[in-house]
Amino acid sequence: MVAGARRLKNLERLRDDAAERGFPGQVLPVQCDIEREEDLDRILAACLDEFGQVNILACIAQGALGDMRSFEETDLDNLMAFYRTGPGYTLQMIQKCLPSMKERGYGRILTCASGAGERYTPHSCAYGMAKAAIINMTQVCAQELGKYGITTNCFLPVITNDYFEQGSNDAAIPVEIMQVLSPVGRLGGAYQDGSPMLAFLASEDAGYVNGQIISICGGISYTSPATVLEGLKAMQGK
Repeated sequence: MVAGARRLKNLERLRDDAAERGFPGQVLPVQCDIEREEDLDRILAACLDEFGQVNILACIAQGALGDMRSFEETDLDNLMAFYRTGPGYTLQMIQKCLPSMKERGYGRILTCASGAGERYTPHSCAYGMAKAAIINMTQVCAQELGKYGITTNCFLPVITNDYFEQGSNDAAIPVEIMQVLSPVGRLGGAYQDGSPMLAFLASEDAGYVNGQIISICGGISYTSPATVLEGLKAMQGK
């Protein structure tokens, strides 16, 4: 497996964590910036050099997260920053990996969006637009690439305790409130709740699952954590 990200230390931590959990394969860290096409080429070259082919492509990164804005605050520069580092690089990476997948007549493509791409999320205009584009691109790829034995599916990530501990826009919402909103009574864990679904979608057994948008959320159906927070603030102000 080739893993790419800007921070080499995070990649090395991923490699070590995989080894500790008993992952039998090799994790090859490749430092890259998804806004640089030459870096995307380096990821592909590393995979082909080491493994000779591309079986699975998971496009998970999203940049510009430190500049979330409301609709009135959003300008073209802000919008393009989200598009370049979300649907933009995803489009490029899929296109770059296609020749290898088409040659074998097999491929599994996983994209990553968000509930913000399907419904209103405060202060997330450009982010939501970019995620909606990824959802649409997933369905386009599913229709156009399926004939080559390539499936394309999109997942909406779990909401975890870490999400609230890492300074997100919703970090002020008590975990207890989120647990009440969840029908299963808890928040998810990226490894225990997210990875089994991704492993299945990336497997040979998922050959008839194509063009699906899968939310790994425990059944939470509210608009977003930020919406809950705004409602709580409004109630306190009355």
